[in-house]
Amino acid sequence: ILTAPLPQERGGNNSFTHEALTLKYKLDNQFELVFVVGFQKILTLTYVDKLIDDVHKEFRDKYRNEFQQKGALGLLNGTFDFKDDFMRLLRDAEESSKVRAPTVMKTFEQSLKSQKTVKCMIETRGEKPKEKVKNKKNKGSKKDGTEAVAVPSKASAADKQLSAAGEKEELTKDEILQKNREEFFRRHMKAGEKSRSPKPDAQKEKGKKPRVWDLGNSNAKVLDYSNSATNGSAESCPVEEFDPDMALGDKNREPGRLYDLEYESEDEAEEEKVVQNPSKPSVKKGGLGGMFGMLKGLVGSKSLTRDDMDPVLEKMKDHLIAKNVAAEIAVQLCESVAKKLEGKVMGTFTTVTSTVKQALQEALVQILQPQRRVDVLRDVMDAQRHRRPYVVTFCGVNGVGKSTNLAKISFWLIENGFSVLIAACDTFRAGAVEQLRTHTRRLNALHPPESHGGRTMVQLYEKGYGKDAAGIAMEAISYARNQGFDVVLVDTAGRMQDNAPLMTALAKLIAVNAPDLVLFVGEALVGNEAVDQLVKFNKALADHSMAQTPRLIDGIVLTKFDTIDDKVGAAISMTYITSKPIVFVGTGQTYCDLRSLNAKAVVAALMKA
Repeated sequence: ILTAPLPQERGGNNSFTHEALTLKYKLDNQFELVFVVGFQKILTLTYVDKLIDDVHKEFRDKYRNEFQQKGALGLLNGTFDFKDDFMRLLRDAEESSKVRAPTVMKTFEQSLKSQKTVKCMIETRGEKPKEKVKNKKNKGSKKDGTEAVAVPSKASAADKQLSAAGEKEELTKDEILQKNREEFFRRHMKAGEKSRSPKPDAQKEKGKKPRVWDLGNSNAKVLDYSNSATNGSAESCPVEEFDPDMALGDKNREPGRLYDLEYESEDEAEEEKVVQNPSKPSVKKGGLGGMFGMLKGLVGSKSLTRDDMDPVLEKMKDHLIAKNVAAEIAVQLCESVAKKLEGKVMGTFTTVTSTVKQALQEALVQILQPQRRVDVLRDVMDAQRHRRPYVVTFCGVNGVGKSTNLAKISFWLIENGFSVLIAACDTFRAGAVEQLRTHTRRLNALHPPESHGGRTMVQLYEKGYGKDAAGIAMEAISYARNQGFDVVLVDTAGRMQDNAPLMTALAKLIAVNAPDLVLFVGEALVGNEAVDQLVKFNKALADHSMAQTPRLIDGIVLTKFDTIDDKVGAAISMTYITSKPIVFVGTGQTYCDLRSLNAKAVVAALMKA
């Protein structure tokens, strides 16, 4: 048995890889034991799981009495004669992996098609229609029978149809053909009479006139913003009039502070709560049935089994999926909780539901608090000491709010005293540069140079449309270094995770410019799609990177959080896949609607019934 600090458990993942070695471990909660198997990473051993399960069962059964008498801690200095048993189990596991033969496809002789004779495949003219008529008659008789039971009034109409069908069968083919022609012409003449209508007195004028909206402007020159400013200079940009209070939102906020995400929830009553009141015993119809009903679900000093937890875990899984957690991740989370609690000895008045719920809450908080935390302000000050700009790249799929949240982060950085250069590297979407230009004008109006000693706090670097995004980002970083900007925020075009050419271009931009922080922008409305997006974005960055250790996603910006109420499962899905923190949370449309993630508040919303 190896004694070593276990890696952070994440959703039933019982393996840990370090350099060329892989460790697989299994926990025994009842006797507080850890079983570890180590092997080389390049080996694909299919019997490892079976081996560790067999060793676990054999070791427990062999030394159960000693553990119950002295406990696991009392046997630390003892020796265990288990070498022969281990070698036997290892040989059995290796043999079992060899015995399994690969599945063989069926031969033609074994298939059902080979049993058919040639005679049954030959169809003669006239046989098939007879079969169809019989089937139709059978179906009709069944249908008429059911209708007769439900609605007796329809039986007469069915009899008429059957009698008409009988008359048709007595007629010759020529008579049937002539009758059908007469019915066709009669219907055609009736349709022609109906379609005839009197012509309108005044005919409509030919041609299409353009619609003129009440609040619109027919002059296209007024709407043309293509004459852009040269890299953010406000001289050629018209000053836009807007309400600063509407852009800022909360007036009572503290400038430069990133508030935590809040979720107000009332303390819900426990689903199963034991109330001891001996003075007023509850007596129901079944005599002692009331007492047993009150104690239903209680586990008294016994170890939890999988059968005890399965009904509760099934409800928990459905609850997580309903709260927008990806289905695959919900299953893995419940599996992790089951492995963690299996064999654990419960107290006398502790319910299975409350125990499973508490373990699930702890696992969710642990997922939302990854080991590495991103502190943007500290990293920016560190870059200042090295006299270089701090570079942040934003990436994500279409329409998740990259440009809008980039402007919010710009405002937050400006209020903390840092100058920002926005690099317009979305050279594909129409209006992307104009959107950033509008944000730049508004941010400069909120924080004019006069309030900062004549220093321009935010500026836009753009080269128009159809250019190489990686080249524009490189030029923007060089420009920021020469002009003394503190932060460069690189806006990229939205792209679907399945678009290989665009994913290659994104990987090139990140590999060439080596940003300090790569943020994936995802919306809180997403469910199962979050898994596919993050996995494929990370895979594309790894596959198309030229470096030996490729740059992957460093953090997440979760947007549109104000639109989901308590369906906050996307936060769990995204952090579970990447093991990276959620750095910012977008909660509205104003520049101040930016929050930091509060793990306990998100879990409280997630566990709300």
